[in-house]
Amino acid sequence: MKAVSWIAMILVVVGGLNWGLVGVLNIDLVATLFGDMSSLSRIVYVLVGLAAVYVAIQSPKMVR
Repeated sequence: MKAVSWIAMILVVVGGLNWGLVGVLNIDLVATLFGDMSSLSRIVYVLVGLAAVYVAIQSPKMVR
């Protein structure tokens, strides 16, 4: 698997874990670490979203 695919997969897992924490414990780890809707937290959210789109598009290729 390419480095970009690994990075995207890691970001998707981080995003999933963050949403799990929000759902179970009402804790937004990204906001806690980087500030509520700070520039850095917004960048993390955008990167996780882009990674999810990348993984969704590339997933058929990753399975092979």
